This record gives sequence, C-alpha cells and structure tokens, in this order.
Amino acid sequence: MAKGEGSESGSAAGLLPAGIIQAGERPAQVKCFHVPYSALTMFISTEQSERDSATAYRMTVEVLGTVLGTAIQGQIVGQADTPCLQDRNISAVALEGANRTHSTTSLRETQNAYLLAAGVIATIYIICAVILILGVREQREPYETQQAEPMSFFRGLRLVMSHGPYVKLIAGFLFTSLAFMLVEGNFALFCTYTLGFRNEFQNLLLAIMLSATFTIPIWQWFLTRFGKKTAVYVGISSAVPFLTLVALMERNLIITYVVAVAAGISVAAAFLLPWSMLPDVIDDFHLKQPHSRGTEPIFFSFYVFFTKFASGVSLGISTLSLDFAGYQTRGCTQPRRVKFTLKMLVTMTPIVLILLGLLLFKLYPIDEEKRRQNKKALQALREEASSSGCSDTDSTELASIL
Repeated sequence: MAKGEGSESGSAAGLLPAGIIQAGERPAQVKCFHVPYSALTMFISTEQSERDSATAYRMTVEVLGTVLGTAIQGQIVGQADTPCLQDRNISAVALEGANRTHSTTSLRETQNAYLLAAGVIATIYIICAVILILGVREQREPYETQQAEPMSFFRGLRLVMSHGPYVKLIAGFLFTSLAFMLVEGNFALFCTYTLGFRNEFQNLLLAIMLSATFTIPIWQWFLTRFGKKTAVYVGISSAVPFLTLVALMERNLIITYVVAVAAGISVAAAFLLPWSMLPDVIDDFHLKQPHSRGTEPIFFSFYVFFTKFASGVSLGISTLSLDFAGYQTRGCTQPRRVKFTLKMLVTMTPIVLILLGLLLFKLYPIDEEKRRQNKKALQALREEASSSGCSDTDSTELASIL
C-alpha cells in the first residue's frame, strides 16, 4: 500500500489532491500509484456511506484533474500543432516533404513545448503524491487484525476471480468502459471531420468534462436515495438517446453542445458508479472469506487492469476501422467512408456496448437490501472482534498480576 498501516482513519480530504494526478495518467508506471491510491478507499473508513462519499470526492477531483491536464497540454503545446495538408491524395513522399518544411528551430520549439508540459504535469504529480502519503492513514478492520493471516497472491487471486459478484461487476464495467473510451478516443476526429467543427473541439471537450464534474455530486445523492443499481441504469443509459441524436442529426453546433453537456452527465455516472460499487463487492467477499487478508489490492488492481484493457481494445478497434476506411494522416478532409466510420465509432458501437454492459449489470446480485444485510453482518463481526480483543487483554493483565 501507499502508506503503512495506521490506527485511525485520516481525513478523506487527503485523497483529493491525489486525484489531480489523473491528469497525467498515461504511462504504465503510473498504475504503480493508481492501484494502491484507489485501494485506499477501503482503508480510510469502515462505514459504507463514508467510503461512498470518499469515492465521490475522489472521482470529482479526478475529472477536474483531467480538465487541468487538458488545459495545461493545450495551452503549452497548442502553438506547436502541425497544420493539415489540403491535398486529399497524400502520398508518403508528399507527407515526408511536408514534414521537411519545418525548420530545425521549429522542431526544437515543439520538443521544448512537450517537455515543458510534461515537467509541469510531473511536478503536480509529485506534489499530490506527497500530500497523499503524508495526509492519509489506513484503518484496518478489527476482525482482520485479530483473526486474519496474510494470504499468498495466487491463492488470493483464485479466490477473488471466483467471487461471482466481482466477475459480473467487472464484466459490465468492461463493456461500458469500452463504450465511453470509443467515444473519447475518436471524439476529436469526429468533431473535426464528420461534424466539421475543427476549431470547436477543445470547447466541446471542456463542456463534457465540466458537465461531468458538476454532476458527480448529483449522482452521489441519487445513488444514496435510489440505490446504486438504479443509478447505474439511469446514469449510463441516459447516454443512449443523445448518441442516437448525434448519429441522426445534421451538422448543428448548438445541438452538438447540448449533446456534449448531456454526454458529460453520463460520463460522470460511468466515472463514479462502478468504483462506488467495488467496496460493496469487497465487503461481500470478506463475509464469505472472513479469514482472508490483503486481497483488496487484487480487487482494485484487476479493476484498473480491465479499464486499461478496454482502452487498448478501443484503440485497436479505432485504428483498424479507420485504416480499412482509408483514413489519411493530417488530411484537412477525409473520404466519406472515414466520416461514416467515425460516426459509427462514436455513436452506434458505443450504444451496443452500453446495452450489453447494462445487461451484465442486471446479473449483479448486490442490491440495497443485500448491502444492508452485509453491513449488519460486518458490524457483528467487528463487535465480536472487539469483545474478543478486550477479553484477551484482560486475560493477559490477570496473568501478569498472578
């Protein structure tokens, strides 16, 4: 874990600055931070409501971190953008000749811009990591401290991957994540070539992310009022009509902004809800395996793994589809097939994936009634462990007196 085991829970606010780190989260080595950082949700409190609240704060700041990272990258690197080529019949020789038109000085300026952006984001990364390490203390379950023994990784992995609610949750999460990543990965090209809003892309992206930021607290209220499974269905499925509208509408900037704001609402649900459901799965696992210890990082690491797996699959699907459609690198315009392919990648394909994901979420067995039962059972375990600890202490003191 990112911090040694402590006795009392630290403030959930200590997690917030670390969320900004997600702005620069692209390299694989960042996962060495992301996995324990996410798993800390299980160790800052034993109360379900407090964990849900901490998750909501964490995801809000992660979205803000994404906005911050986009702003930093855009402001610093924006002036180093390579212009498009007007000729639609771009050969490799012509592309190479166009690249040679950039002077050595221009290339050096571009490199310096990227290095500066990377340095700024890395500095934010380090500052937030230090705040997290110094500001958050872990709290272990009493029954784990008294009874549990460390478990080997492979035995823990076998138990985790055979836990039914976890498998169903990550399966649904995989499809919904893939849907939103297809939209995210192709949104820039879709705005540029299919909709023709080359100069509006940054503003549309900002509208999506700001909408997501402001609606995460609303989804947090919604899930506490109506339940997490209901929130998943309402939140993620709300993207379907707006994606359908994008697929059917003609070019219209106002409607595009409306769709962007609505998409941000669904993005907020996709960001928050699966992560808020994971602690419930871990609680259910602890009830079935009360003597297990140290499995939380396995739960969270494979959750992160499937997120990045969805990202890789999304990239592969997009690259192959655009290549078959005849995408022309740096072209100012694209063939009709490319525009149609982009529309399918941003609208119809995500809709199908969202529906598949929601179908899998239907199989997820932990509803609000099950959560309440698990909460009572865990509380009974804690009380039993506490009373056992007091009895052991009294026996030790009596033996020392005698």
